[in-house]
Amino acid sequence: MNAVHFGAGNIGRGFIGETLASNGFDIHFVDVNSTIIDALNDRKEYDIELAAEGKKKIHVSNVDGINNKDNPEKVVSAIENTDMVTTAIGPKILPFIAGLIADGISARKANGNKKTLDVIACENMIGGSQFLKGEVYKHLSDDDKKFADEYIGFPNAAVDRIVPIQHHDDPLAVSVEPFKEWVVDESQMKNPSIKLDTVVYVKDLEPYIERKLFSVNTGHATVAYTGEYLGYKTIGDAIADEKVLKQVKGALKETGDLLIHKWNFDPAEHKAYQDKILSRFQNKYISDDILRVGRTPIRKLGFDERFIRPIRELKERSLDYSVLLDTVGMILTFDEAKDSESVELQKMLKENKAIDVIKKVTGLKDEDLVNEILASYEAKINK
Repeated sequence: MNAVHFGAGNIGRGFIGETLASNGFDIHFVDVNSTIIDALNDRKEYDIELAAEGKKKIHVSNVDGINNKDNPEKVVSAIENTDMVTTAIGPKILPFIAGLIADGISARKANGNKKTLDVIACENMIGGSQFLKGEVYKHLSDDDKKFADEYIGFPNAAVDRIVPIQHHDDPLAVSVEPFKEWVVDESQMKNPSIKLDTVVYVKDLEPYIERKLFSVNTGHATVAYTGEYLGYKTIGDAIADEKVLKQVKGALKETGDLLIHKWNFDPAEHKAYQDKILSRFQNKYISDDILRVGRTPIRKLGFDERFIRPIRELKERSLDYSVLLDTVGMILTFDEAKDSESVELQKMLKENKAIDVIKKVTGLKDEDLVNEILASYEAKINK
């Protein structure tokens, strides 16, 4: 079997690629990074190093690369005959590859390939594959849409593996944490005969997506923004500070209360899940740069994102969200010259009333909650 994977970066090679390869897939990596694509085509293999004691190596072979900027027709041809399509390119980039996937689907129809195919977006977002489906369908004719409805699945997925910032002389070398979790909504699959070892398939993905987003993503970001506010440069140094550790534990306590009330997770099992997350953040082998983890603060303050959504839903249930609220105040102070969203956020706050900026970036209509966030922000800048 073979797979087409969009995104030959560290997550693509170090997580999705590793999982596909361990399940016997040949992998066509699609990317615009010519250095990585050329190296994949030259060597057809690479090594992954686990960021843990012993630094175990995992070998991945039977791979090649396609530069979708230079050779889009090769991408279409690969999709025409592939057994699976996956992505790990970032939510904002999905619309830019949708046309190629659509062309690949059209080619399958034109050539009578009725083998069912699943397209899985492995992104840090809720409903990623279904979002991609919407973008792909914008490029399909009515007849091709009917074909896709019957033969092409877009099952949502939740993925979790920390890949720290790293620098290697070898463009294909990648270091990842030992832990990994990939959960797929099997109810949205068109080809359930292909199920990957180490991937979990569930009938309802939403609880698992929210558990991951509101635990790992909220927690990691809390460490970053609290650490940056206190003057730290790395996640490892920050979480070693009791004040940061207390903040992230408090945030996880609040999101945990929400998840348990909303999805009926077993409290003891969820506590073990949270403890595992904290141990991952404290792994000395994967300490990350705070400014990298904290980038794109506007996106992270979105209405359905990792802070505002749990705050909204906790408030609806009359549950405590004070630590999350305190963290949002720190996010609004995040100032990183190398991150365009951070620059934009600080410019907005300088040129407009803070309350108007908060309404715009969060999408909140709840005046009481907006004023609570404003008070949290003002407490941070006046401290």
